[in-house]
Amino acid sequence: MELKARIHSVETCGTVDGPGLRYVAFFQGCILRCKYCHNPDTWKISGGTEMSADELLRDVLKYKSYMQFSGGGFTASGGEPLLQKEFLTEFFKRLKHNNIHTAVDTSGNAGYEVYHFEELFAYTDLVLLDIKAVRPDKYRNLTAVDITPALKIAEYLNSRHIPVWIRHVIVPGMTDDAGDIEELARYLKDFSNIQRVELLPFHKIGEYKWEAMKLSYSLKDTPVPEEKIIKHLTGILENHGLRV
Repeated sequence: MELKARIHSVETCGTVDGPGLRYVAFFQGCILRCKYCHNPDTWKISGGTEMSADELLRDVLKYKSYMQFSGGGFTASGGEPLLQKEFLTEFFKRLKHNNIHTAVDTSGNAGYEVYHFEELFAYTDLVLLDIKAVRPDKYRNLTAVDITPALKIAEYLNSRHIPVWIRHVIVPGMTDDAGDIEELARYLKDFSNIQRVELLPFHKIGEYKWEAMKLSYSLKDTPVPEEKIIKHLTGILENHGLRV
């Protein structure tokens, strides 16, 4: 029986989820409940549209020339794509057979031990690892889950020399503390596989989804971060030799 995935949506010419032009598939399902999530409609793994590997690959291959010309490829995002690791592993094998660059946009937190992802990461060219917060108490407050699996994934990727882009959303009053960013920088500075760190400003694009789903949105009165704050936090990371 052919494996199938639950897909929320796709973006055929993405420019922010990895290098070059990318085909981005947003997978259903996530165990995190991030307070700033802009896609709460991806939380339930039973949602979205069911697609087979063949169906998805046929659509991806339509854009192969654009991806290869721009140095792009395919990015699995979400939700949390690692929740559908069996499908993703098989699909990434097919992408590599077609010489297509593969990337996973993940929180690193899918409820499994690291060894469950070893085969998948063997076919992964880049991991976009979203570290929500570096301090365990703040991480749990923000996501409602434990930080340990995410850190284990980070350390595993470093041990296997798999390229990583770190992502960190800056939420005023929650993740914009200079001391926290200093701690994140100290944690990351000795990793040899970190190609860049992206500080992503908090936004409210998905707020309407919370309202439509009748969910309580606790960040309703939270402003977007000021540019000077982003610059200051960027400087902290750069002072530790990290590329931002």
